[in-house]
Amino acid sequence: MNEIIQAIAVYAIPVIFAITLHEAAHAYAAKYFGDNTAHAAGRMSMNPLRHIDPIGTIALPVLMYIFTPFVFGYAKPVPIDFGKLRNPKKQMAWVAFAGPLANFIMAFGWSLFALLMVASGVGEAYPYKVAQAGVLVNILMFVFNMLPLPPLDGGRIMTSILPHKLAFQYARIEPYGFFIVIGLLMFRLLDYWFVPMGALTGTLLNLFVAPFRLLLG
Repeated sequence: MNEIIQAIAVYAIPVIFAITLHEAAHAYAAKYFGDNTAHAAGRMSMNPLRHIDPIGTIALPVLMYIFTPFVFGYAKPVPIDFGKLRNPKKQMAWVAFAGPLANFIMAFGWSLFALLMVASGVGEAYPYKVAQAGVLVNILMFVFNMLPLPPLDGGRIMTSILPHKLAFQYARIEPYGFFIVIGLLMFRLLDYWFVPMGALTGTLLNLFVAPFRLLLG
């Protein structure tokens, strides 16, 4: 129980920020490209309560952390009417990519926060653990959501870039996407996506952080 409480204390803030900014980014991008659905529903907001799902964001991840070797969760999906975008086929990709991009930017921000704490001589371990959790959570969210499987963001991007006929056929996977993801998790097949993509994302993040590390080192 102590381990669970400590994990929640470290990961709560990074997870809340990661989910909130991810979903809000989708809403902002959709409005920018012409769809006001999310804005009208109050989802273009930095208020975490508008995005957190009590089951998918809190109960499910905690239960899976306790009883399984992997963790999975979800937030309330942002309502987007892709048909209202000015150029639906093309702009769907940008609306979808806005969420993972927000996570990558947050991973960068948490990395800078850790560097600033080192430069300032902060000696407490807790804020470093939170910053480390912030980087990890956002990299995982970036990599997971970029999985090219509808209804994940990577699946939307794939649908956007495929030719119309193939895109229509590929989009038909969406009703089964959640169950496919669960199956991939159970059989550890997602490792073949997470390991290389996680390494690539971490390397890219380090390239962005390197100049600041030299400056503050």
